[in-house]
Amino acid sequence: MWCYHSAESVNSALPTGAVKHFTRRRQQSLGGMCDLRVLIADDHDLVRETIGAFLVAEGDCEVATAGTLAEALNLVKDQGVFDLVLLDYDMPGMNGLDGLQKLIGENQSNPVAVISGTTNKALAEEAISLGAAGFVPKTLGAKSMISAARFMAAGEIYAPFNFMQKKSEKSGDLLTDRELEVLHGICRGQSNKEIARDYNLHEATVKLHAKTLSRKLGAKNRTHAAMIARDRNLV
Repeated sequence: MWCYHSAESVNSALPTGAVKHFTRRRQQSLGGMCDLRVLIADDHDLVRETIGAFLVAEGDCEVATAGTLAEALNLVKDQGVFDLVLLDYDMPGMNGLDGLQKLIGENQSNPVAVISGTTNKALAEEAISLGAAGFVPKTLGAKSMISAARFMAAGEIYAPFNFMQKKSEKSGDLLTDRELEVLHGICRGQSNKEIARDYNLHEATVKLHAKTLSRKLGAKNRTHAAMIARDRNLV
């Protein structure tokens, strides 16, 4: 089931260390029990602590944080699955959306959402098609962030309504950066294996991107996709 919500801007950031402070206070007031276990994986300290403070202070959440994909994977292995993981698209180790799929597997298919400072509709659609619980802009306000977290933890899919309703003006806007890389390889006449080697991807991931970009371009096959790309000056 899809449900869209309107986004609001963050007007202020909470101070460094707020996550730990609010976590201790909340856990004590609830007798050590929290409604949700949330993992925030982002390489920026301020982003982790601000989002964590929002969730813990108002949402009765227990929050863990990680600064890289490897740290996030290890936390899930060591501490067990989380009710929700918020995963930064641009975090070290992500390799596009490969990291999303790895974390979904490690978290035993419990909700994993992508958070990003880049408001790219094509990226949001691809992430959700690969199993993300949602796409959350980092500009989302405190109340909306809490609502989105609970919504996704309940098994629903979240994306801001106004953002997802935007229409792309150019064909290139339809494709993610990774899809454009694969498209360049296709236009060079490379095989999936060669493209995978050049961009450090799994061959299966290249096949998926090729299929997705062909669908977005309305191409019947790889050769047709290359022709469309050249006609529209995408490469």
